[in-house]
Amino acid sequence: MKVILKDEVKGLGHRGDVVTVSAGYARNFLLPKDLALLATAGNTKLLDQEKRRYDARMAKEQQQAETIAKSMEGLSIVVKKKAGEHEALFGQVTAAELAEALKAKGVTIDKRRIEIQEPIKRLGKHTIHVKLHRDVTVELGIEVQPGGN
Repeated sequence: MKVILKDEVKGLGHRGDVVTVSAGYARNFLLPKDLALLATAGNTKLLDQEKRRYDARMAKEQQQAETIAKSMEGLSIVVKKKAGEHEALFGQVTAAELAEALKAKGVTIDKRRIEIQEPIKRLGKHTIHVKLHRDVTVELGIEVQPGGN
């Protein structure tokens, strides 16, 4: 059975792809979850219109993300945390704390967009990534200093 994917399906394809799947998979999974449409001429035309709107919205979001990224260039964050011997922190620096520190600098970012590669458990300078859009990622330097809560 040929279907047109409305969204990315892992292991199957990307949005707008026409794929051949078993009838049971299409009927029992893809169609009820609104992940695909039957491959008809009308549905192809409908999906093309939807894809143009989606592409325009993604271009606008990417432009906004690039604007935010430019405002974040050169920004450094200082986080104060309690530390014990050998500069080890009591706990770790979380994405929520980093989002609050960014908010104090005038940049509002959702904590889920902050990517910490490895837990920050020591004093000193570290690097984090903020994924503003699927194509726009900003690298920020943070410094963890002793003190705070």
